[in-house]
Amino acid sequence: MVKRVLFVCSGNLDRSPTAEALLRGKEGLDVKSAGTWKNAHTVVSKELIDWADMIFAMEEHHKEVLREIDPKSGKKIIVLGVGDNYLKNDPELVNVLKEKLSKYFGEI
Repeated sequence: MVKRVLFVCSGNLDRSPTAEALLRGKEGLDVKSAGTWKNAHTVVSKELIDWADMIFAMEEHHKEVLREIDPKSGKKIIVLGVGDNYLKNDPELVNVLKEKLSKYFGEI
C-alpha cells in the first residue's frame, strides 16, 4: 500500500519542495508539497490534508494553520523544526531533511 506524504512550509518555494524531491520516487511513497501562505506555489487545502496519510510541517505555526483548516488533522502532523533560512536544494537543507526524515523512512 502506498503511503501519501505531504510536506508543508510557508511559500512552497524552498523547504517543502526540497523535501518532496528527496522522497519522490522512493518505493511505497506518493509525495506532494504545499505552503500555508495565500500566494504559495501550491496552497495547502482541506483536500490535500485529507489526501495525506502523514503531514510534515516545517515549523509549529504551519501545524497550527493545518489544524485551523482541519481540526482533526493533528494526529497525522509531525513538526520537523526546520526554520525558514534555506534556499531550495541548499546542501545544508538537504542534510537536515535527510537526518530528520530518516527516522520515519530509513536512509534517504
